[in-house]
Amino acid sequence: MTNIILCGGNGTRLWPISRSLMPKQFVKIFNDKSLFQLTVERNSKFCNSELIVSNTQQYFLALDQLEELNKQNSKYLLEPHGRNTAPAIALACLGLDPNTIVLVTPSDHLIKDEIEYQKVLKRADILAQEDKLVTFGITPTFAEVGFGYIEADTTNKEDVKAFHEKPSIKKATEYLNEGNYYWNSGMFCFKAGVFLEEIKKYSPKIYESSLEAFKNASQGDVRRIKDQDMQNIPEDSIDYAVMEKSSKVKVIASNIQWSDLGSFDALYEELPKDENNNTINKNHISIESKNNLIYGDERTIVTVDIDDLIIVDTGDALLVSKKGSSHKLKQVLQEVKKTTQLHNIHLTVHRPWGTYTILEDTPKYKIKRIEVQVGKRLSLQKHMHRNEHWTIVSGTATVTVDDKVFTLRANESTYIKMGELHRLANDGKVPVIVIEAQIGDYLGEDDIIRVEDDFKRS
Repeated sequence: MTNIILCGGNGTRLWPISRSLMPKQFVKIFNDKSLFQLTVERNSKFCNSELIVSNTQQYFLALDQLEELNKQNSKYLLEPHGRNTAPAIALACLGLDPNTIVLVTPSDHLIKDEIEYQKVLKRADILAQEDKLVTFGITPTFAEVGFGYIEADTTNKEDVKAFHEKPSIKKATEYLNEGNYYWNSGMFCFKAGVFLEEIKKYSPKIYESSLEAFKNASQGDVRRIKDQDMQNIPEDSIDYAVMEKSSKVKVIASNIQWSDLGSFDALYEELPKDENNNTINKNHISIESKNNLIYGDERTIVTVDIDDLIIVDTGDALLVSKKGSSHKLKQVLQEVKKTTQLHNIHLTVHRPWGTYTILEDTPKYKIKRIEVQVGKRLSLQKHMHRNEHWTIVSGTATVTVDDKVFTLRANESTYIKMGELHRLANDGKVPVIVIEAQIGDYLGEDDIIRVEDDFKRS
């Protein structure tokens, strides 16, 4: 069995923890592990390989986090931009043997009952061997209006009668009482070839354009889809494109303690609590406060006579919300996007060569702490609107400025003028840490002209 892990999505419902360049599946929320890492660990017990579908930025996050798990042989499908789940799964299946059983899972779900999970996967494998398209229905525990529902036949409980959109609270209550309605988990199991036959039958335009994109893509363990080919694929979900139309669909009732962690209220339920039902946080000082979600590891958070709040501090953004109101974050982000890039990046940004942390940011100058991992180097690049001054804090850096190549060690520095080609590399045995001061009229991250890049970024 091959695990196709879908890493798309920005996790905006958990902003400011989750950002476009560090979405929730890669944030280390549970015991210093991310939901992506937990997904890989969980499914590695049942699958002998994984194929990760992501965009280019998330590829490097996935690569780093898989290295932490000592997993070296994963394969990747890189999309220049998302076209929803149907094209993503089709492109992934096109690279597999038609008889391969695939388990399609999102990368950002939490499953706590792995014994029951193993049971439902075994049943799914049997049905997939019979050329069925299997979906996993989560037995609802309350009337949830944020999920789609799967209606199962009351006689044969594995037969699907219908898929239903997110309901009203009245309709969700009816579904809960009926007993044959399940939350749509977004997880699937089938033969790669059977899925391709069904999508070709019911959504031929997606199949044909996906096939063309696959043929034009780079080959190997990292398969990159070309931008124009991706744009040519119609955008649609697997539910609309295939599952709601196919006669081969089966549903397995799954009591696996599942959560999609789609809100801070859902996250609160999964985090450990203290004696006052506040989430445990070493930086939290509580005076007569209870039932609060407290998230933040950079500053001390003090609450006095505060109940039933969500408090999230990420250093550059502070969210304070009543529990039950975090669904309004969509409105918040609309306002954030008007004036800042806080929807997009954290203070610390991960790059394929390491990280940078913004220490100070003003209209005329910016100061960063840059950490370059052993054996990695930045792109050969230039800037048209800023000068840069690098000071080495630790490690040994190999620096290129135009036609000069030289070495800098701790407490040594260099100056790079606007328009000069430059590169920073770590050929040593320990990480290189640099303080970079940028000065100029424009300091945006898009003022980078890459001439050469080890990671094939434009």
